[in-house]
Amino acid sequence: MSLGLDSNRSSSFRRESSTWYQEPQLQYRRPTIRFSLRPKTSRRLSQRSATTCVSLISAFNELAKMGDPDLLEMVEEEGLRAKEINYVFQRSESLVSRDTSFLISDEPQPLPQKRFNLFLRRRLMFQRSEQSKDSIFFNDGVRQIDFVLSYVEDVKKDAELKAERRREFELNLRKTGLELEIEDKMNSEDGKTFFVKIHAPWEVLVTYAEVLGIKMPIKLSDIPRPKYTPLRYMLGPVKLPATVKYPHPEYFTAQFSRHRQELFLIEDEATFFPSSARNRIVYYILSRCPFGVEEGKKKIGIERLLNSNTYLSAYPLHDGQYWKPSRTPSHINERYTLHQNWARFSYFYKEQPLDLIRNYYGEKIGIYFVFLGYYTEMLLIAALVGLACFIYGLLSMENNQTSNEICDPNIGGQMIMCPLCDGVCDYWRLNTTCLHSKFSHLFDNESTVFFALFMGIWVTLFLEFWKQRQARLEYEWDLVDFEEEQQQLQLRPEFEAMCKRKKLNPVTKEMEPHMPRCHRIPWYFVSGTTVIFGMALLLSSMVSIIVYRLSVFATFASFMESEATLQNVKSFLTPQLATSLSGSCLNCIVILILNFFYEKISAWITKMEIPRTYQEYESSLTLKIFLFQFVNYYSACFYVAFFKGKLVGYPGKYTYMFNLWRSEECDPAGCLIELTTQLTIIMIAKQLYTNVYEACQPLVFNWWRRRRARTNSEKLYSRWEQDHDLQPFGQLGLFYEYLETVIQFGFVTLFVASFPLAPLFALINNIMEIRVDAWKLTTQYRRPVAAKAHSIGVWQDILYGMAIISIATNAFIVAFTSDIIPRLVYFYGYSSNSTEPLSGYVNNSLSVFLIADFPNDTAPMEKKDFTTCRYRDYRNPPDHENKYVHNMQFWHVLAAKMAFIIVMEHIVLLFKFLLAWMIPDVPKDVTEKIKREKLMTVKIIHDFELNKLKENLNFEYSNIIRDDTEEDNRSLGSKSSV
Repeated sequence: MSLGLDSNRSSSFRRESSTWYQEPQLQYRRPTIRFSLRPKTSRRLSQRSATTCVSLISAFNELAKMGDPDLLEMVEEEGLRAKEINYVFQRSESLVSRDTSFLISDEPQPLPQKRFNLFLRRRLMFQRSEQSKDSIFFNDGVRQIDFVLSYVEDVKKDAELKAERRREFELNLRKTGLELEIEDKMNSEDGKTFFVKIHAPWEVLVTYAEVLGIKMPIKLSDIPRPKYTPLRYMLGPVKLPATVKYPHPEYFTAQFSRHRQELFLIEDEATFFPSSARNRIVYYILSRCPFGVEEGKKKIGIERLLNSNTYLSAYPLHDGQYWKPSRTPSHINERYTLHQNWARFSYFYKEQPLDLIRNYYGEKIGIYFVFLGYYTEMLLIAALVGLACFIYGLLSMENNQTSNEICDPNIGGQMIMCPLCDGVCDYWRLNTTCLHSKFSHLFDNESTVFFALFMGIWVTLFLEFWKQRQARLEYEWDLVDFEEEQQQLQLRPEFEAMCKRKKLNPVTKEMEPHMPRCHRIPWYFVSGTTVIFGMALLLSSMVSIIVYRLSVFATFASFMESEATLQNVKSFLTPQLATSLSGSCLNCIVILILNFFYEKISAWITKMEIPRTYQEYESSLTLKIFLFQFVNYYSACFYVAFFKGKLVGYPGKYTYMFNLWRSEECDPAGCLIELTTQLTIIMIAKQLYTNVYEACQPLVFNWWRRRRARTNSEKLYSRWEQDHDLQPFGQLGLFYEYLETVIQFGFVTLFVASFPLAPLFALINNIMEIRVDAWKLTTQYRRPVAAKAHSIGVWQDILYGMAIISIATNAFIVAFTSDIIPRLVYFYGYSSNSTEPLSGYVNNSLSVFLIADFPNDTAPMEKKDFTTCRYRDYRNPPDHENKYVHNMQFWHVLAAKMAFIIVMEHIVLLFKFLLAWMIPDVPKDVTEKIKREKLMTVKIIHDFELNKLKENLNFEYSNIIRDDTEEDNRSLGSKSSV
């Protein structure tokens, strides 16, 4: 006797239940499945099948899961006695997949009443209202969900093609050994989405763990963990509990081999592989699973199905809810642990649980947070030094000789300055910039040189110590023998679609799509032209900001002169400062707008290049977006630092832009304060905008998706639906995080001589950034697919390039933008006052111009009772035979500036190369640990193989002895019978 329900029909229950709801005009009616028990040929269980028997649901329980209300009634109406149902996995010769079989014994036995109660319990347990929303298992409650696919039945013309692709894809997934369970759309919250839950059984995990070279523990490590520093008592509040910081003991590891499973510390097959390794294995299979052959080409990979909307999404499942722990003691909700100890803003002062991040999200995301945390720690040192320099400028502001002379009514009040614009601007007195000169001293003082030198050494130490941190990380995370991820080296579907030729791969010896270089040159040309045009457009936007500053300066100047109510404001808001502030704010807005468009343009032109692999695509996109953002963010700062006020001419012979607008001049106190203003506005505004956008964007999108799904509470729907309604992290999610950090690194290093507080603002931002990123990952984003990485990749080369450039830019800022070098030249070469060497410096730095030499179209309209005005430059006076020509002091100052640049660059570069030579890339203790682990691993494997060989030899020897004994016995028996 057997159930009249075969395995093929049981595997199609879900498919059948998804097809009955086709006519919208029909009233909903639950499908009724009738069955009967009929005699059928019995099947025999082999000894091997019996040993591999596992606990699976029966056909009755399958119906109970579907919630059929007539189940018990049908069983009782039959009145027949069934046999006990056994559950086995049968392996097909051609397939690696496992199918459920229902085996019935020959002799009838009464079905106990407990069996009917089991049906009832099962049915109630899997009813929608009773099912746990935290479940991360199949409906049997045993098999863990490793991956989820979702799709919606399409009613368009390609609906049949998509459905056929899905059927073939899922069939091929089963052939690889994966187990699938489909949730009908009627069980989803929106009533439209199907969910395909995927589980990787043990045999699949061990097979692909060996293919991917995943390292697993073989023995507890005898190498002690690093002890706390002598400051451990002071750093106690920032430390995490040991169980969170080190969730697992240290092990000696080796690449997994399914033929050496006894070598590894396998206590529980269900938890041996971490969840990150499990979803990495499943994604590896998904990315290589074929789903059809079209136009003579084999279609492979989940990425193609996602691009064609055959599937809506593919994502690993989170461990559970982030706000409460797991209900079962055997399952640890790592998501909850991460949220409690990492993603909460109240823990901003705590260290990060890096090992837990790595175990949950994989090495690629883990190393990003290691880098961000390390960068933040190093910023603490730079921030303290920068704050000390700022405090020094604040304390010495009242004793600054230059600003005191400018503010003195008898000195600065008697100096008549030439008009700042033609026609409408009037003459003005130097002491009107008193407050402005005091602010300039905050950032333009003796400590500026020290801080510029310090930051040149700091950036070298930052990069060298990061090499050591990275090497230590490679050891701790088993990345010493790292090989590039196969996902990154996999051919992109777009590349395969464009290729019409194939070429033999010399490594794999397989035919692969190939595109000759001559076919790609036109695309490279178009891409390069677009990049050049885009950068030229960025520069033109900067020029337009300059034109704005030139055009509105006269307006600000005339408006402030004419309005009596603004006379008090002029003491701290000069026309120069008002123009600088408004121009910086406008520039910041333009930067944020252009960023949005250039990210889209960069992605478009990168696709036009048709990169072969994902790695090539990411490298090409990184270069383009970084170039765009480098020009976009830094061009205005470069203009103020190195061009503004340098080629303005002199009164009567000014230089003009487009023959319309007079070139901008620096304030008598110098251009450094304007560079500080520009840098402060752009840097802080960018950080505020980015943090607010990153926090609000996923929150708003998730709220809208939940609203469209007609639910406002996560308590109403299942774990996989909750994750489906979250935002996808995306393949370029980390790319934009790295880009944001590197752009900030440029603000901190390239122009830090003008703004010593830049490291402090970056430190505050990064402390918040770590918690914002952690909060997003644990609460607002789907779980990313785990991937391996041993470094930050191409970003490390970009950081090295920016470090070299920063040495030159800070040297030029101190020399040409700051007022330090002219003061030093006056101090040592031109001062005649021994008690106050800088006394008279302001008068010495301003040249004299005869008002009568003004052209008629540039002189102010009103006549004045003075004959000369002053301007900032080193030129001969009007009564000199070579009037208005640069005097000797100008050349002395210029020579001192060039000498300072050369000396500073050589000193910093000498320290840089000396420190790089003194600090090893791999610390000595890490080298010793690596050697120790390799030695122990080889020894353990050798002992294992030796013992295995001895066992085999003993077994063979015992068999030989037994055979010889039996043969001797037979010979003795034959002799005795004779």
